[in-house]
Amino acid sequence: MRENLINLAYLVGAIGFGLSLKWMSAAATARRGIFAGEAAFAIAIVATLFQPEIGAKGYVLIVIALAVGAAIGVPLGLKVPMTAMPERIALSHAFGALAVAATGIAKFFLDWNVFGKFELAVLGGEILLGGLVFTGSLMAAGKLHEMLPQRPIIFKGQNYANFAMIGLGIAVVIYLMFRPEDRWLVIPLAVLALIIGVMLIIPIGGADMPTVIALLNSYAGLSASALGLVLNNKLLIVAGALDGTAGLILAIIMCRAMNRSFRNVMFGAFGAVDETAGGGAQGEVAPVRSASPDEAAEIMKMSRSVVIVPGYGMAVAQAQHKVRELADALEKEGVDVKYAIHPVAGRMPGHMNVLLAEANVPYDKLLDMDEINNDFPQVDCVLVLGANDVVNPAARHEKSSPIYGMPILNVDQAQTIMVVKRSMRSGFAGIENELFYNPKTLMVFGDAKAVVTELSLEVSGQRDAIGL
Repeated sequence: MRENLINLAYLVGAIGFGLSLKWMSAAATARRGIFAGEAAFAIAIVATLFQPEIGAKGYVLIVIALAVGAAIGVPLGLKVPMTAMPERIALSHAFGALAVAATGIAKFFLDWNVFGKFELAVLGGEILLGGLVFTGSLMAAGKLHEMLPQRPIIFKGQNYANFAMIGLGIAVVIYLMFRPEDRWLVIPLAVLALIIGVMLIIPIGGADMPTVIALLNSYAGLSASALGLVLNNKLLIVAGALDGTAGLILAIIMCRAMNRSFRNVMFGAFGAVDETAGGGAQGEVAPVRSASPDEAAEIMKMSRSVVIVPGYGMAVAQAQHKVRELADALEKEGVDVKYAIHPVAGRMPGHMNVLLAEANVPYDKLLDMDEINNDFPQVDCVLVLGANDVVNPAARHEKSSPIYGMPILNVDQAQTIMVVKRSMRSGFAGIENELFYNPKTLMVFGDAKAVVTELSLEVSGQRDAIGL
């Protein structure tokens, strides 16, 4: 009876995970999707606590683990800003994968003599995947946070070394299928997996890290699903499979959006792009036109249409609420305001959508790149807020550029372009932006939040009213 109830709860949880993914695919139902996922996790945890084999000591350890996890997780959830969310997601993948790998190692040492060849193979694959996801995710988080070098580290014979280590790992797993009594080999297998994780990530540039994180998420899901097979936990199998396939699909979509080779992202240095190459205006001396916030506000106020292009700079400055205020002020002046969203703007998919939704920007004003790109020639003014590589025209023609071939927002086709940046510093790909030297471009230097606040006050007339 108890087992049937637990399986029923797992079935409800699995349905909840599926509905969560479905509802989160649309902005109108995204909040419902979050609640469905949370409820499914709660049901799964409670059902697991009723497993008869846990025992009194097991409950004590679970309570301790929950307390430690909550003590770490709650502050992370409350204090980590949206700008650092991709790194936090990478850390979640890392420690989730570490838990899977550690559980696999423990199960191998405790129950090696009761598993069949299939279970042993799955267990070995789980340890291999979990270990490489752990170190790979740590490397990705370090690159996203700019604690590690952004440029790829490539050396001669790197592909051969990577494939040799992967082959060696697979060979150890196959050996353990037939000789599980040599379980001491599990430790070298785990160490090898950790090394593979580092080696697969170092040849990939920082600009591709969001895609890498999506792929590592897929690997983490596969390792969790493998653990579910070993533990005979049906919900873990389903949840891991959903996570694995969703991460894989997301990685493929992002590769297409960036015109990146999925093979390159998946296998590291295989076909890696040399991001040390130049791009755009790098090394050239070109005039740059600048404007003050009051001059920029006057141009926007006189425009019939304004398109706002948010980027990582807006996220860093937490300027989304001020952007909404500026848009409201412009609309009161009769200006048509829309937002152009590049699929990989920021540090993770949907980064800009989430920030603008937080500021209650109407979702129908957020236009994807494909929806708005053909309209830029008719746009009077574009306001670029901290975006860089996703608006760099070098992606169209500069074959030596690491972003060559990446679809970009065609902001250079608008009548006037205003770029808000702290400085002329290059973007995540490490190259200069040709857009800054366009004769139609006006650079408005300063913190995005401060500049947008001034623009809003100027457009609404409040700046004169308060005597600034």
